[in-house]
Amino acid sequence: MTIFSVRHITDYQYKRPVKLGEHRLMFRPRDSFDQTLLSVSLVVEPPQDEIRWIHDPFGNCVALINFSAKTRSLRFESNIRLDHTPHAALDFPIEATAVDYPFTYDAEELPDLKPTMARHFADPADLVGTFARQFVHTGQPTRTSSLLMSLCYMIHDSFAYARRSEHGVQTPLQTLELRSGTCRDFALLMMEAARALGLAARFVTGYIYVPYRDGSTTLGGGSTHAWCQIYIPGAGWVEFDPTNGIVGNRDLIRVGVARDPHQAIPLSGSYDGRASDFKSLTIQVNVTSDQEVPAPP
Repeated sequence: MTIFSVRHITDYQYKRPVKLGEHRLMFRPRDSFDQTLLSVSLVVEPPQDEIRWIHDPFGNCVALINFSAKTRSLRFESNIRLDHTPHAALDFPIEATAVDYPFTYDAEELPDLKPTMARHFADPADLVGTFARQFVHTGQPTRTSSLLMSLCYMIHDSFAYARRSEHGVQTPLQTLELRSGTCRDFALLMMEAARALGLAARFVTGYIYVPYRDGSTTLGGGSTHAWCQIYIPGAGWVEFDPTNGIVGNRDLIRVGVARDPHQAIPLSGSYDGRASDFKSLTIQVNVTSDQEVPAPP
């Protein structure tokens, strides 16, 4: 077990006082058998008039925050401590019927999985499907675990990670054509590839622990991170991080899951004013471990 601490600061600056609309914040990790929330705090400046906590359709914990006073700045700071238990790739037994691909989901689970099995983006020439099927063997069994790990590692090894300041995600076809993208782009590409294979996939937003070590190539630190989950009978929702080639939950802290990336935005909101009133946005995320070795000088 590892104790992780997450400090997440988002700071907005405006050129003149603006009236803030409702802000929607998703930062509280999901409690589960592999991560237990120990403490959480949220400080908002200016002070909010109201904060309401709800569970969205996917069971994510969401804070809805409202303000009345005009302001030139808006700052959110959350501090989280949680107990995290890493699980290796496919640490749970897969049902015998799903060891080899293709397989069929159980009739009782299928109605709930169907929305996450449907492809969400146009692909007239089925290029994403062709990309996914290159790992399916012809004339011999294809291990489900090997198929998905190969897909994850292919994106990690063959695509270039590139931070992007624009909001939103690329379409899977754009990522496939550019061979580059952000963690959200890579997660979405793997989701659509899995769906092209008839598998259930969903988007995950959260954080990643990047240990201080020489030569570290872990990507996605310093901000929120994104990856995906694939549903495998017997193993359940298994984590796949194609940005870093991680299969399993090692160093990954789940905050929210959703059918589509737009349903798992960490922070969203509005203000009443001109677009030119916006001055700057600064995001800082620090994920540390109680067992962390200090960075070399």
